[in-house]
Amino acid sequence: MNCEQIKEKISIRRVLESFNLFPVKQNSETAFYFAIDREEKSPSLCVDFAQNKAFDFGTGKSYDVISIVQQLSKCSVSNALQYLEKFDTSVQSTNKSILESNKNYEILEVKEIEHLALAEYLKSRKVFDQKHLVKEIHYQMKGKNYFGVGFYNNAGGIEIRNKYSKICLGKKDITLIKNELNLKNEICVFEGFFDFLTYLNLPNVQISNSDYLILNSTAMFFKAEKQLTQYDKIVLFLDNDLSGSILAEKIVDKYENVEDCSILYEDCKDLNEWLVKYVNW
Repeated sequence: MNCEQIKEKISIRRVLESFNLFPVKQNSETAFYFAIDREEKSPSLCVDFAQNKAFDFGTGKSYDVISIVQQLSKCSVSNALQYLEKFDTSVQSTNKSILESNKNYEILEVKEIEHLALAEYLKSRKVFDQKHLVKEIHYQMKGKNYFGVGFYNNAGGIEIRNKYSKICLGKKDITLIKNELNLKNEICVFEGFFDFLTYLNLPNVQISNSDYLILNSTAMFFKAEKQLTQYDKIVLFLDNDLSGSILAEKIVDKYENVEDCSILYEDCKDLNEWLVKYVNW
Protein backbone atom coordinates (compact mmCIF):
# COMPACT_ATOMS: atom_id res chain seq x y z
CA MET A 1 0.00 0.00 0.00
CA ASN A 2 1.08 3.56 -0.63
CA CYS A 3 0.92 6.32 1.97
CA GLU A 4 -2.50 7.58 0.90
CA GLN A 5 -4.01 4.09 1.14
CA ILE A 6 -2.50 3.64 4.60
CA LYS A 7 -3.97 6.96 5.75
CA GLU A 8 -7.38 5.82 4.54
CA LYS A 9 -7.49 2.16 5.55
CA ILE A 10 -5.87 2.08 8.98
CA SER A 11 -8.11 3.36 11.77
CA ILE A 12 -6.72 6.32 13.67
CA ARG A 13 -8.62 5.11 16.73
CA ARG A 14 -6.79 1.77 16.62
CA VAL A 15 -3.44 3.50 16.21
CA LEU A 16 -4.07 5.68 19.27
CA GLU A 17 -5.22 2.63 21.25
CA SER A 18 -1.95 0.89 20.38
CA PHE A 19 -0.21 3.65 22.34
CA ASN A 20 -2.71 3.25 25.21
CA LEU A 21 -4.43 6.51 24.33
CA PHE A 22 -8.19 6.70 24.75
CA PRO A 23 -10.77 9.49 24.42
CA VAL A 24 -11.72 11.71 27.32
CA LYS A 25 -14.97 12.71 25.66
CA GLN A 26 -16.64 11.35 22.54
CA ASN A 27 -19.77 11.04 20.43
CA SER A 28 -20.56 8.96 17.36
CA GLU A 29 -18.34 10.95 14.97
CA THR A 30 -15.63 12.68 16.99
CA ALA A 31 -13.69 12.40 20.23
CA PHE A 32 -11.36 14.54 22.32
CA TYR A 33 -8.04 13.19 23.55
CA PHE A 34 -5.31 14.79 25.59
CA ALA A 35 -2.57 16.28 23.40
CA ILE A 36 0.09 13.85 22.22
CA ASP A 37 3.00 16.30 22.44
CA ARG A 38 2.52 17.90 25.88
CA GLU A 39 0.76 17.60 29.21
CA GLU A 40 -2.55 19.41 29.66
CA LYS A 41 -5.56 19.49 31.97
CA SER A 42 -8.22 19.87 29.27
CA PRO A 43 -8.18 17.67 26.13
CA SER A 44 -7.48 19.60 22.94
CA LEU A 45 -6.84 16.87 20.35
CA CYS A 46 -10.02 16.43 18.34
CA VAL A 47 -10.17 13.15 16.40
CA ASP A 48 -12.62 12.81 13.52
CA PHE A 49 -13.23 9.09 13.07
CA ALA A 50 -15.08 9.55 9.78
CA GLN A 51 -12.30 11.61 8.19
CA ASN A 52 -9.62 9.52 9.95
CA LYS A 53 -7.78 12.67 10.99
CA ALA A 54 -6.97 14.56 14.17
CA PHE A 55 -6.62 18.27 14.86
CA ASP A 56 -4.89 19.81 17.87
CA PHE A 57 -6.70 23.00 18.83
CA GLY A 58 -3.79 23.97 21.08
CA THR A 59 -1.11 24.03 18.40
CA GLY A 60 -3.06 24.09 15.14
CA LYS A 61 -1.41 20.86 13.95
CA SER A 62 -3.31 18.30 11.86
CA TYR A 63 -2.49 14.60 12.02
CA ASP A 64 -3.13 11.46 10.00
CA VAL A 65 -2.16 7.93 11.10
CA ILE A 66 1.40 8.33 9.80
CA SER A 67 2.13 11.66 11.43
CA ILE A 68 0.49 10.44 14.67
CA VAL A 69 3.00 7.57 14.84
CA GLN A 70 5.85 9.93 13.94
CA GLN A 71 4.91 12.26 16.78
CA LEU A 72 4.40 9.55 19.39
CA SER A 73 7.45 7.48 18.44
CA LYS A 74 9.70 10.39 17.41
CA CYS A 75 10.56 8.53 14.22
CA SER A 76 10.83 8.98 10.46
CA VAL A 77 8.09 8.34 7.92
CA SER A 78 9.67 5.02 6.92
CA ASN A 79 9.78 3.84 10.55
CA ALA A 80 6.17 4.95 11.03
CA LEU A 81 5.16 2.91 7.98
CA GLN A 82 6.95 -0.10 9.45
CA TYR A 83 5.00 0.33 12.68
CA LEU A 84 1.71 0.52 10.78
CA GLU A 85 2.39 -2.73 8.93
CA LYS A 86 1.08 -4.68 11.93
CA PHE A 87 -2.42 -3.27 11.54
CA ASP A 88 -4.96 -5.43 9.74
CA THR A 89 -6.48 -3.69 6.71
CA SER A 90 -8.38 -6.67 5.36
CA VAL A 91 -11.48 -5.62 7.24
CA GLN A 92 -13.24 -2.27 7.24
CA SER A 93 -11.62 0.14 9.68
CA THR A 94 -13.58 1.42 12.64
CA ASN A 95 -13.29 5.00 11.44
CA LYS A 96 -15.22 4.18 8.28
CA SER A 97 -18.26 2.71 10.02
CA ILE A 98 -20.16 5.99 10.02
CA LEU A 99 -19.37 6.69 6.39
CA GLU A 100 -20.29 3.19 5.31
CA SER A 101 -23.60 3.30 7.13
CA ASN A 102 -24.35 6.65 5.49
CA LYS A 103 -23.62 5.21 2.04
CA ASN A 104 -26.50 2.81 2.52
CA TYR A 105 -29.13 5.45 1.85
CA GLU A 106 -31.17 6.88 -1.00
CA ILE A 107 -32.63 10.38 -1.28
CA LEU A 108 -36.28 9.90 -2.20
CA GLU A 109 -37.50 13.50 -2.35
CA VAL A 110 -36.27 17.04 -1.73
CA LYS A 111 -38.82 19.84 -1.39
CA GLU A 112 -39.80 22.90 0.60
CA ILE A 113 -40.92 22.35 4.19
CA GLU A 114 -44.48 21.00 4.03
CA HIS A 115 -44.78 18.16 6.52
CA LEU A 116 -46.68 19.23 9.64
CA ALA A 117 -44.22 17.46 11.97
CA LEU A 118 -41.24 19.31 10.49
CA ALA A 119 -43.06 22.64 10.53
CA GLU A 120 -43.89 22.11 14.21
CA TYR A 121 -40.27 21.12 14.87
CA LEU A 122 -39.00 24.37 13.33
CA LYS A 123 -41.59 26.32 15.32
CA SER A 124 -40.48 24.62 18.53
CA ARG A 125 -36.93 25.80 17.77
CA LYS A 126 -38.34 29.27 16.90
CA VAL A 127 -36.80 29.35 13.42
CA PHE A 128 -39.87 28.69 11.27
CA ASP A 129 -39.44 32.09 9.59
CA GLN A 130 -36.17 30.78 8.12
CA LYS A 131 -37.72 27.65 6.59
CA HIS A 132 -36.77 28.85 3.10
CA LEU A 133 -33.11 28.16 3.97
CA VAL A 134 -33.66 24.45 4.63
CA LYS A 135 -35.34 21.60 2.80
CA GLU A 136 -37.66 18.74 3.58
CA ILE A 137 -35.64 15.61 2.85
CA HIS A 138 -37.21 12.18 2.47
CA TYR A 139 -34.69 9.34 2.37
CA GLN A 140 -34.39 5.59 2.76
CA MET A 141 -31.78 3.90 4.92
CA LYS A 142 -31.44 0.17 5.54
CA GLY A 143 -34.83 -0.44 3.98
CA LYS A 144 -36.70 2.07 6.12
CA ASN A 145 -38.08 5.46 5.11
CA TYR A 146 -37.29 8.62 7.06
CA PHE A 147 -37.66 12.38 6.69
CA GLY A 148 -36.15 15.45 8.28
CA VAL A 149 -35.06 19.06 7.95
CA GLY A 150 -32.09 19.18 5.59
CA PHE A 151 -29.24 21.71 5.33
CA TYR A 152 -26.61 21.34 2.60
CA ASN A 153 -22.86 21.64 3.13
CA ASN A 154 -20.22 22.65 0.58
CA ALA A 155 -19.50 19.04 -0.41
CA GLY A 156 -23.15 18.29 -1.21
CA GLY A 157 -23.72 16.39 2.02
CA ILE A 158 -26.92 17.03 3.93
CA GLU A 159 -27.18 17.69 7.64
CA ILE A 160 -30.45 16.07 8.70
CA ARG A 161 -32.33 17.06 11.84
CA ASN A 162 -35.70 16.18 13.28
CA LYS A 163 -37.10 15.66 16.75
CA TYR A 164 -35.49 12.25 17.03
CA SER A 165 -32.29 12.20 14.99
CA LYS A 166 -29.15 14.11 14.06
CA ILE A 167 -27.15 12.68 11.15
CA CYS A 168 -25.29 13.68 8.01
CA LEU A 169 -26.09 12.04 4.67
CA GLY A 170 -23.04 12.02 2.43
CA LYS A 171 -19.73 13.75 3.04
CA LYS A 172 -19.28 15.90 6.12
CA ASP A 173 -18.15 19.46 5.36
CA ILE A 174 -18.54 23.11 6.28
CA THR A 175 -21.14 25.44 4.77
CA LEU A 176 -19.86 28.85 3.67
CA ILE A 177 -22.47 31.41 2.64
CA LYS A 178 -21.24 34.54 0.90
CA ASN A 179 -23.02 37.88 1.08
CA GLU A 180 -22.52 40.35 -1.78
CA LEU A 181 -23.38 43.22 0.59
CA ASN A 182 -20.59 42.29 3.02
CA LEU A 183 -18.83 45.66 2.86
CA LYS A 184 -17.27 45.26 6.32
CA ASN A 185 -15.52 42.02 5.27
CA GLU A 186 -16.96 40.30 8.36
CA ILE A 187 -17.87 36.65 8.95
CA CYS A 188 -20.07 35.05 11.59
CA VAL A 189 -19.13 31.52 12.63
CA PHE A 190 -21.66 28.98 13.92
CA GLU A 191 -21.25 25.39 15.05
CA GLY A 192 -24.59 24.13 13.74
CA PHE A 193 -27.16 25.35 11.24
CA PHE A 194 -29.90 25.88 13.84
CA ASP A 195 -27.72 28.54 15.46
CA PHE A 196 -27.30 30.14 12.03
CA LEU A 197 -31.08 30.17 11.51
CA THR A 198 -31.49 31.53 15.03
CA TYR A 199 -29.10 34.39 14.35
CA LEU A 200 -31.01 35.40 11.22
CA ASN A 201 -34.21 35.46 13.27
CA LEU A 202 -32.84 38.03 15.72
CA PRO A 203 -33.85 41.72 15.46
CA ASN A 204 -31.65 44.00 13.32
CA VAL A 205 -29.56 41.12 11.94
CA GLN A 206 -30.67 41.88 8.39
CA ILE A 207 -28.47 44.98 8.39
CA SER A 208 -25.31 43.13 9.45
CA ASN A 209 -24.55 41.90 5.91
CA SER A 210 -21.91 39.40 6.98
CA ASP A 211 -20.69 36.20 5.38
CA TYR A 212 -21.68 33.08 7.32
CA LEU A 213 -19.69 29.97 8.15
CA ILE A 214 -21.50 26.95 9.57
CA LEU A 215 -18.97 24.34 10.70
CA ASN A 216 -21.51 21.51 11.06
CA SER A 217 -19.02 20.12 13.61
CA THR A 218 -16.04 21.65 15.42
CA ALA A 219 -13.95 18.88 13.85
CA MET A 220 -14.49 20.54 10.46
CA PHE A 221 -12.66 23.71 11.49
CA PHE A 222 -9.49 22.67 9.63
CA LYS A 223 -11.39 23.18 6.36
CA ALA A 224 -12.05 26.83 7.20
CA GLU A 225 -8.70 27.90 8.67
CA LYS A 226 -7.28 29.52 5.53
CA GLN A 227 -10.58 31.11 4.52
CA LEU A 228 -10.91 32.91 7.85
CA THR A 229 -7.62 34.77 7.23
CA GLN A 230 -9.40 36.70 4.46
CA TYR A 231 -11.71 38.51 6.87
CA ASP A 232 -11.17 41.73 8.82
CA LYS A 233 -13.49 40.61 11.62
CA ILE A 234 -14.63 37.21 12.90
CA VAL A 235 -17.71 36.93 15.11
CA LEU A 236 -18.12 33.63 16.99
CA PHE A 237 -21.39 31.98 18.02
CA LEU A 238 -20.03 28.61 19.12
CA ASP A 239 -21.51 26.20 21.67
CA ASN A 240 -20.85 26.63 25.38
CA ASP A 241 -19.36 23.17 25.79
CA LEU A 242 -15.86 21.72 25.85
CA SER A 243 -15.27 21.51 22.11
CA GLY A 244 -16.85 24.91 21.47
CA SER A 245 -14.80 26.60 24.19
CA ILE A 246 -11.55 25.04 22.99
CA LEU A 247 -12.20 26.09 19.41
CA ALA A 248 -13.19 29.63 20.43
CA GLU A 249 -9.95 30.00 22.37
CA LYS A 250 -8.00 28.69 19.39
CA ILE A 251 -9.60 31.17 16.99
CA VAL A 252 -9.13 34.12 19.35
CA ASP A 253 -5.43 33.27 19.69
CA LYS A 254 -4.84 32.69 15.98
CA TYR A 255 -6.74 35.52 14.27
CA GLU A 256 -6.99 39.27 14.75
CA ASN A 257 -10.21 41.14 15.61
CA VAL A 258 -12.25 38.22 16.90
CA GLU A 259 -15.44 38.76 18.89
CA ASP A 260 -16.67 35.83 20.99
CA CYS A 261 -20.41 36.23 21.48
CA SER A 262 -20.97 33.07 23.54
CA ILE A 263 -21.12 35.22 26.66
CA LEU A 264 -24.50 36.49 25.44
CA TYR A 265 -25.96 33.00 26.04
CA GLU A 266 -23.50 31.83 28.70
CA ASP A 267 -26.13 29.96 30.74
CA CYS A 268 -27.30 27.99 27.68
CA LYS A 269 -25.62 25.37 25.52
CA ASP A 270 -25.98 27.37 22.34
CA LEU A 271 -27.67 30.35 20.70
CA ASN A 272 -30.78 28.41 19.71
CA GLU A 273 -31.33 27.12 23.24
CA TRP A 274 -31.12 30.73 24.46
CA LEU A 275 -33.72 31.82 21.89
CA VAL A 276 -36.11 29.02 22.84
CA LYS A 277 -35.64 29.62 26.56
CA TYR A 278 -35.74 33.38 26.82
CA VAL A 279 -37.28 35.00 23.74
CA ASN A 280 -41.04 35.09 23.40
CA TRP A 281 -42.48 35.67 19.95
